[in-house]
Amino acid sequence: MADLDSTISGKQFRADTPAATFAHAIKGASALDWGMQHRLARILDPGTGRTVMLAFDHGYFQGPTSGLERIDLGIAPLAEHADALMCTRGALRTSIPAATRAGLVLRASGGPSVLKELSDEHTAMSIEDAVRIGADAMAVQVFVGGEHESRSIQNLTTLVDRGYDAGIPVLGVTAVGKELVRDARYLGLATRIIAELGAQLVKTYYCEDGFEDVVAGCPVPVIMAGGKKLPELEALTMASNAVRRGAAGVDMGRNIFQSANPAAMLQAVRAVVHDDAEPGEAHARFVEGTA
Repeated sequence: MADLDSTISGKQFRADTPAATFAHAIKGASALDWGMQHRLARILDPGTGRTVMLAFDHGYFQGPTSGLERIDLGIAPLAEHADALMCTRGALRTSIPAATRAGLVLRASGGPSVLKELSDEHTAMSIEDAVRIGADAMAVQVFVGGEHESRSIQNLTTLVDRGYDAGIPVLGVTAVGKELVRDARYLGLATRIIAELGAQLVKTYYCEDGFEDVVAGCPVPVIMAGGKKLPELEALTMASNAVRRGAAGVDMGRNIFQSANPAAMLQAVRAVVHDDAEPGEAHARFVEGTA
């Protein structure tokens, strides 16, 4: 027979202690459902609100990009050093080990190749498959000012609605065409629209003048896009400037997988994002790791 007396006397209700509250540093996420907050905490460090994402989704519109010819050989070994991976479901299923511990941000929009008008996108993944694959977020391009601006916004809001049903956040990506200027005025407009329409994360480019205003005007985390390949010290300086002006981290692709030493570059980026290392110091680590 169960010893009910000792069980009862051993209970500790601590009626004089208020219920615990749990805080995190992920901007704008406190009112979200538990599952969505949990997934965001797999992408961004809940202690700092920062992330280092490794982007290799370029092939969905431009084919086998230099450095991504063999994702299984060039990218898979880097996964353990990234907070999150940004990729397509095809690349993930074929070329990344299922045992990876990194957060997963899956490209969920697509359509045209580099041979066509890039803004002519549609949603490209169902919420059911996002759940099946274990996605922590879905990424969608938003072409503010582009030819198919309204459709890309509809793609965003459709995925936001479906994401709420499943507890999966949406990363809205500001897609800047050749005719648009990557300045604070445009980036502030685009990031605010994306956040206002429900995205829980926004990815955008860095601008030297007014980037802190872009971040301040966006009520959800702003993640800096790496953009074109730069010399390593320049890329590290840009990443450092972005996080010091409020960015929630970086999503870098070409500046990592096209580097002379991708693993060393990824570690250097982590140093400036998570440890606030000076760019020169992080670059010295990169050079040491490459020697």
